[in-house]
Amino acid sequence: MKTAAVPEPRTAAALAARRHKTETALQRVREAITRFRREKAQVSIAAVARRADVSRTFLYDNAEARVMVATAMAEAGDRRTQSLADLDDQREATWRERALNAEEGLKTAQAEILTQRTRIGELLGRIRDLEAEWTEEAIQRITTENTTLKQRVRQLITDNRTLDERLKAARSNLRFQDRRLADLEAQIAGS
Repeated sequence: MKTAAVPEPRTAAALAARRHKTETALQRVREAITRFRREKAQVSIAAVARRADVSRTFLYDNAEARVMVATAMAEAGDRRTQSLADLDDQREATWRERALNAEEGLKTAQAEILTQRTRIGELLGRIRDLEAEWTEEAIQRITTENTTLKQRVRQLITDNRTLDERLKAARSNLRFQDRRLADLEAQIAGS
């Protein structure tokens, strides 16, 4: 039995077409990975397959494609790790700065409290000094005078109110008398 032999040129053409198709797919994979790097996006087999318009099987079966994707995934992981480390450093620096600011604020507050306590002590001393100058007899006399003055003020307010009412009544009487006088003058002039 004789096997049918495929002519050499047809096989060579098929192999060349297959190589060209593979090279085109590899080029799309390279471009997709380059875009992922530029965008600083997360790289995965599925994402590269979608963007490069190739199958996942191609990425797993083709050694060159598999190496490119693995390298890109490792670089993305390193970038992500570095980014997280930078973010942690930045947060720690912020906390460190806040802690220093809080410490400074605490020192300022303690100094202010000490100053206020000193001032309060001085004022309380002055009050005691003033209280010591007054005798019990002087305090009693001033309290009595104060009470008498308050009573006098109340009496003057009452007197003022009474006089105000009398003034209003007198004005009212004056207006009445003015009208009466005007009426009488009108009667005399009309006669």
